[in-house]
Parts: sequence; C-alpha cells; structure tokens
Amino acid sequence: MFMHNKKLMYTVRVSEPNPVLASLMLEQFGGPQGELAAAMRYFTQGLADEDPGRKDMLIDIATEELSHLEIIGSIVAMLTKGAKGKLAEGAEETADLYANITQGNGSHTLSLLYGGGPALVNSAGQLWTGGYIDSIGDPTADLRSNVAAEARAKIIYERLINVTNDPGVKDALGFLMTREIAHQKSFEKALYAIDNNFPPGKLPGKPEYTDKYYNTSQGEGDMRGPWNQGAQWEFVDVKMGDAPVNGGDGNPTVKLAASELAAVNAVAARTMSKPDSDPITGADLGAGPGAGKTKSTTKG
Repeated sequence: MFMHNKKLMYTVRVSEPNPVLASLMLEQFGGPQGELAAAMRYFTQGLADEDPGRKDMLIDIATEELSHLEIIGSIVAMLTKGAKGKLAEGAEETADLYANITQGNGSHTLSLLYGGGPALVNSAGQLWTGGYIDSIGDPTADLRSNVAAEARAKIIYERLINVTNDPGVKDALGFLMTREIAHQKSFEKALYAIDNNFPPGKLPGKPEYTDKYYNTSQGEGDMRGPWNQGAQWEFVDVKMGDAPVNGGDGNPTVKLAASELAAVNAVAARTMSKPDSDPITGADLGAGPGAGKTKSTTKG
C-alpha cells in the first residue's frame, strides 16, 4: 500500500522558466537511466527476492526513486510554466510565441504535444519502455546491474548540473546525484553480504578456461595489467590459424537423419555456384567511373 505526502522529498526552487532545460531534464524522468526506470527495476527485484533484508532495502530504494521522479517531474513542470500558459491562452503574438517554444532540443515537442507537463520520454523524445528494466532474477547479477545503473544515473545528473546556471535547479540536482551515490553503496554492501557472490549464479565455470586471458586483438597497443596478468591469469596469445582452444578442429558438426542429410545435399547441389563462370550482369552494364574494370559489351 502506498500513501502520498504532498511535500517533495527535497525542496526545489526554480529561478525562471526554461523549456530547453526542461527537455534535457526529461532524461531523468523517462530515460533509461531515469528515476522511473530505477523505481521499476528495484520494485520488481524486491517483490521477487526471498531474502528479507534485501527485499526491505530494494523496496525502500524503489520508493525513494518514486519521490525522485516527483522532484524531476516538478522541475520540468516549473521550467515550462511560462511557455505552457502562453501557449494555452495565446498570450503572445504568433512570432514571439513561436520563438518562445522552439528554443531547441525538442522544447517545442514538450510544449505542444505534452502541454508543458513532464512526459514519459527521454530528452530525445523516445517513449519510456519496460525494456529499460534489465533484471534477471539472480541477486548477484541484479545487484551488480543496480550498481552500474546508479553510476550511470550519477553521470547524467553531473551533466545536467553542468548545463544549467539556475542555482535552485543545481541544488536539487546535486541532492539527486548524491542519493545515487548512497544507493550504489547500499547495493555494493548487499552484494558483498552474499558469500561466494562471484561468479553469478550457481554453476561454476570450467576450470580450464576460468583463469585464461585470450589476447585476440594483437599489435601496437597491446597492454598488460591486473585484468590479464598476475596470479589470477594465464595469458594466452591467440595467433592466426591457431586451433580452437578446446583442441578441436574448429569445424561445426551436426548429426542428421538419412532423410535430412539427403534433403540438405539436394539443396546444396541445386544451388551450387560455378566459380569458373563470369556472366555479364547488371553490375557490368551499369558500371560507371570507379567501379573497376568492366568487360566489353560491344557487339561485333
């Protein structure tokens, strides 16, 4: 059950309307790193989690994310108030009104299509989608994903702070950015409260491959570091023409019934190419400069 407190979690003071900034703010309202996506991600994880401590944490943070959604939505609504009123009432000359709502970055879409209200779209106008929710139902995988999600959201808030001079908006965004840090800490602590949290899932990796680092991109720029050297790693240079790492010949095989094999062979025979054939084609007839050498089509 939810109950709503009409006061925002953090007091927001906007100095003046700015529909362009409002459009950018939508990234954290209806974008993939935004507050709605975060709330839905943690709610769905929490509902399914069997651990009472993690469940409580996930539901707490999900609920807080909804309060952050309200803050961002309120900022968007305040930043578009001037344009919204003028647009609704036709309070300006056409040219002035047009200039007011077409300041760039989709602000005209926000004003015309959504009436200045916060819309469930990102800053480019892309509709919010449940595809943003990347939960997979394993806490060691989901918590790692949550840590990354909070990190990405913090970066977006940093970028939004850098594109506004409004002190009230900066202050509110600074609060939201800081809460992303707090949530990241909670998720990391919850992850490492699980014994044997790596690798994710139940099944172990195959020991003959778990500690190998395959150097498959070779040449100038090859680097060594803790990601491919030390006690954890066996470094393997994969040369051109090397056999597959499992010792096989690298050729895929499938067992077919006699009838299936006959059908496959019939298709192969019917569609076989002739390497020694070189007929005149449309590419020859229409070839222009830069197409390479073309064969003569002049009739004797």
